[in-house]
Amino acid sequence: MPFAIGLLSVLAIACALSSLVTQGQAYNWYVSKYGERTAAVIIALHADDAYHSGWFLALTGFLCLNLIGCSLVRLPGLIRRFRRMGDPDAMGEPTATEEGINKPESVFETLRMPSPTARKNGEGREELYSAKNRIGLWGAWICHIGILMLILGFALGQWTGKQETVYGVPGQTKLLGDTGLAVTIRDFTVSLREDDTVEQYTADITVTEQDTGRSEDAWISVNNPAKRFGWTFYQNSTGYASRVRVLKDGKDLQEEILCVGESLAVADKPDLIIHFQAFYPDYVMADSGPATRSGQMNHPAWLYLVAYQGQVLGMNALMEGEELTIDEYTVLFDQPRNYTLISAKRDLFTPLALAGGLVTMLGLMLALYVRPASLKAVKDGEAWTVYGRCEKGGVLFAEALRDAADAERKGKPEGKGEQGT
Repeated sequence: MPFAIGLLSVLAIACALSSLVTQGQAYNWYVSKYGERTAAVIIALHADDAYHSGWFLALTGFLCLNLIGCSLVRLPGLIRRFRRMGDPDAMGEPTATEEGINKPESVFETLRMPSPTARKNGEGREELYSAKNRIGLWGAWICHIGILMLILGFALGQWTGKQETVYGVPGQTKLLGDTGLAVTIRDFTVSLREDDTVEQYTADITVTEQDTGRSEDAWISVNNPAKRFGWTFYQNSTGYASRVRVLKDGKDLQEEILCVGESLAVADKPDLIIHFQAFYPDYVMADSGPATRSGQMNHPAWLYLVAYQGQVLGMNALMEGEELTIDEYTVLFDQPRNYTLISAKRDLFTPLALAGGLVTMLGLMLALYVRPASLKAVKDGEAWTVYGRCEKGGVLFAEALRDAADAERKGKPEGKGEQGT
């Protein structure tokens, strides 16, 4: 147990520290955010992908081995305890004893014990015995097995699972990495509240298996994913996209849909880059720089950056209808809209983690709410002596046994005894 607690503590600290580091970024990104030394440490420790790192999997593996070892060590003792509860001769030290009982059956009934088995003990005296809720002995053990299943399900899912993302606007079809699937965005809506905060994102998509041509439609929204072709599709987030047109000497040269953060290389002059930096639906110049007053398209503005051969030529905001002129080229931004960012995950071990959660809950219920108890009544002359033993909640069981015995002695076998399990 101390070793398990130590492992859990180390894992908790590792998870907490890893959550402070943005996962899955390139080395240059970490350099720009944290500096070269810190970035080097992050990469060296694989903190950029902590949950797939060797040290994290090793800690998880040791914890699993520890849980397996604890469970195996405790198993023989649990089996013996379970069997002993069914044997009147193996009943341990009583939790409570009540004497002078005339009708012991009423005590068994009041305590909601199963019908007792009658026999004569080794001394030749009449004896009644009953045990209930023996399954409660297994609560902690089952809980540990559930935790083990949860850890294995999560770890194996992290190790073998795959995740891809696509983003675009309605009408576009994007390949889902190298999965052989293509995602067509048929429609995308953003529901706003009265204060312009987002209430819900909803995407209408078609997933197509390229090899077979089979297609399946799906509606996805935040917290409402859809499963298609073994992949689970999630509505992740959104942002702004816009049509960008490039004219040369007044004639159309190229046209593309760019999302914020994307760039366009001019068709016949690829060293000339147009970068879509940001979009402001209700543009205003604040003290801190460009901003938007609301989410409504009242005064749209596009923030762009122009670079040539790696050198920044300029950066500014274009209002609706304004043009950007670069020598013989004219650049126009229009038709702003929301794009959808969709993530797709495939984790074959999710059912194992789900089963582990259910088993853990079952174990907790058995451990906390199912109290194993045994009751033995031995005839001593004309009266009976009742011995009760409870594995958990002994004080409550003793009180219930006393109340049941008092009710029987007073001739009220229907008296209130221990309720529930």
